[in-house]
Amino acid sequence: MIRLSVLYPAKEGQTFDLEYYKNTHMPLAGKLLEPVRYEVDKGLSGGAPGSPAPFVAGCHFYFESLEHYRARTSVHGATLRADMVNYTTIEPILQISEIV
Repeated sequence: MIRLSVLYPAKEGQTFDLEYYKNTHMPLAGKLLEPVRYEVDKGLSGGAPGSPAPFVAGCHFYFESLEHYRARTSVHGATLRADMVNYTTIEPILQISEIV
């Protein structure tokens, strides 16, 4: 199983519309990428009590294989990147992981 994590770092002066992200962008991404499942995270705090969250939000897509992920993002990645202007000014951090 492959997981794509997309994380949006908390940065002063940057914007992030969580409602648009979870209600519009992520359903579109789910339809286009066809993952096994996906999750949306809202950052609450860092590891220490009272510390700010390092990320305002993020998501995790789960795919059966790296090939499926690559095939779907090669076709639909540009569409999803173009939609980013509708919910954020933050450049995300992406990581592809193998679930072991």
